[in-house]
Amino acid sequence: MNIEVRELAGLGPDARRAFFERDAGVAEVRSDVRDIVERARTEGDVALREFSREFDGVEVGNIDVSDAAERAYDEIDDDVREAIETAAANIREFHERQVPEDWREEFDDGRELGRRYRPLERVGVYVPGGTAAYPSSVLMGVIPAKVAGVEHVAVATPPADPMNPVTLAAMHVAGADAVYSVGGAQGIAALAYGTETVKAVQKVVGPGNKWVTAAKAEVRGDVDIDFLAGPSEVLVVADETADPQFVAADLVAQAEHDPNASVVAVTDDADVADAIVAEVERQAAERERTETIEAALENDASDVLLARSMSEAVLFAEEYAAEHLSIQADDDEALLDRIDSAGSVFLGPYTPVAAGDYASGTNHVLPTGAGAKRQGGLSVDHFVRSTTVQRLDHDALSALSETITTLADAEGLDAHAQSVRERFDQ
Repeated sequence: MNIEVRELAGLGPDARRAFFERDAGVAEVRSDVRDIVERARTEGDVALREFSREFDGVEVGNIDVSDAAERAYDEIDDDVREAIETAAANIREFHERQVPEDWREEFDDGRELGRRYRPLERVGVYVPGGTAAYPSSVLMGVIPAKVAGVEHVAVATPPADPMNPVTLAAMHVAGADAVYSVGGAQGIAALAYGTETVKAVQKVVGPGNKWVTAAKAEVRGDVDIDFLAGPSEVLVVADETADPQFVAADLVAQAEHDPNASVVAVTDDADVADAIVAEVERQAAERERTETIEAALENDASDVLLARSMSEAVLFAEEYAAEHLSIQADDDEALLDRIDSAGSVFLGPYTPVAAGDYASGTNHVLPTGAGAKRQGGLSVDHFVRSTTVQRLDHDALSALSETITTLADAEGLDAHAQSVRERFDQ
């Protein structure tokens, strides 16, 4: 396993590029994905079944498996059902706080201005899977859309025989209106353009591999998407008070996702840095997905970095703009105040990233590859559109008329100016 302590100040250009230019790998599959998307768009269900046979090794009968979600809810173990419902309740409660309120205000000069919000009508949520279980991704995608008021929320997930009942049960709990047994780039295309079975949507959200991400890039413009996300990543900022065992546990947990995951810890304490490396090596060897974990730890974008000061660590964290930022330090609030760019922040030793992945209530669909410098994670905001509203009375327009006509004339738009003058020439 090749994880070691490196001095942050000593990183060369290539090393820094590995940390700060994290690549989702979309470009290398974009051409193949374009062909898949086009076939799914033009050939419909026939193409979806052929791709399921070719890529998933599954003969798909019914593409619409919505009824299976309700049956699965009754079939799973009671403890799993309770866990899904607890997580769903927390996620729903958090996202209900995000619902924007319409407003309208009258100003003293006769202007009345406002803004109103309306949900999208049809949204598609992509959920990775097949034989694997990702109930958390179901909850994170479907619940915010339903909280926003979206009437029809469809889920697309890779086919399997049988499909995972835990994931299906989560779809029932979250309130999905339709479930389609189709994954990969073809699943994104089906949601975007529709087929004989799949209803086209206005927006596609949810995480996936590079094929899914490339397909979202391909259909963007024909439908809206949330964002293009790459492999998972975590950055832990730790000081001398941090428990190396806890820091290492968060690094190993994130490395478990994907061989291409990026896991980084930065600290200003040399003893803590050495202890983190030792703990990572111990814990990684004890996990079931050791091979995946070790591959992620050997990435050029994974290591333990020794900073000269916490200020240097903070500057690194801001430039890194992590998907998941864990701050395990004595004055974590002060450090957080100095970091603006992060997808989701986990403060203190008893807030593992896994809490946000599953059940604390925040959303785990987050920007990667420094995307947090430009946008936040999936939220109710992604499922509503706003409309501005205005009303001016005679006096209000009169007061603004010279400003409007002067600017319209300056832009050479005579009809704009005249549309105001007409109202006073009568």
